[in-house]
Amino acid sequence: MMKRQKKIAIYGKGGIGKSTTVANIAAAYSEDNKKVIVIGCDPKADTTRTLCGKRIPTIVNTLKTNKKPELDDLIFEGFNNIKCVESGGPEPGVGCAGRGVIVAMKRLENLNAFDEEFDVTLYDVLGDVVCGGFSVPLREDYADEVFIVSSGEYMSLYAANNISRGVKKLKGNLGGIICNCKGLDDEEEIVSKFAEAIGTKVIGVIGRSNLIQRSELDAKTVVEYAPESEESEAYRILANDIFNNDEYSTPEPMDDEDFEKFFKSFI
Repeated sequence: MMKRQKKIAIYGKGGIGKSTTVANIAAAYSEDNKKVIVIGCDPKADTTRTLCGKRIPTIVNTLKTNKKPELDDLIFEGFNNIKCVESGGPEPGVGCAGRGVIVAMKRLENLNAFDEEFDVTLYDVLGDVVCGGFSVPLREDYADEVFIVSSGEYMSLYAANNISRGVKKLKGNLGGIICNCKGLDDEEEIVSKFAEAIGTKVIGVIGRSNLIQRSELDAKTVVEYAPESEESEAYRILANDIFNNDEYSTPEPMDDEDFEKFFKSFI
């Protein structure tokens, strides 16, 4: 029987909790003795902070002083032997943020980083998929499937709808929406109806929690910080459901007018 390997890109609006989601499900996979690599494709370069206990050097910054880096200069080991990478990007206002993703992925490819067989490869990608850099995991076939993190907030769902447009254009496989709750009224219903409207499903729900925030202040995932907590179990369930998911769709995003009508129906 062929070993199951997952190459997953997780998109979402900036600040919606992509990095928290990616780091915690990576930690959950590592508990299950899965071989995991996490590749941060956000110029903030903070995806792997809670896995490594600190910020790690980015590929873009490393290349400024080391023109011929080895893999050990770019890939770092975090919690439970999870491999961690940050693409990085230019200083704000200086250049295209997505360019760092292109540079990083090509450098990793040239160093044969993808020859190693991982059970799970996770890409944490900023939601601006119109940018060539941020579309790289899908466009260049580094990732096989996409999940979108969203809350029930207007701008979060608006971004999720736009991301689904990019997924459709790139002929990506959308596995579902991860509902990262902000504590709004009827939030799970709103996100579920949105998922249905674009032709997908909610793959999992993470409730709003101060414990998750406290763990991040300690530069840890909640899976490491409070392994017996309900929050950790929620991430384990989400990780398992993503790993075992075999149902994908090409999304059918709403146009802006239909999205406005959809959201106003909940007000």
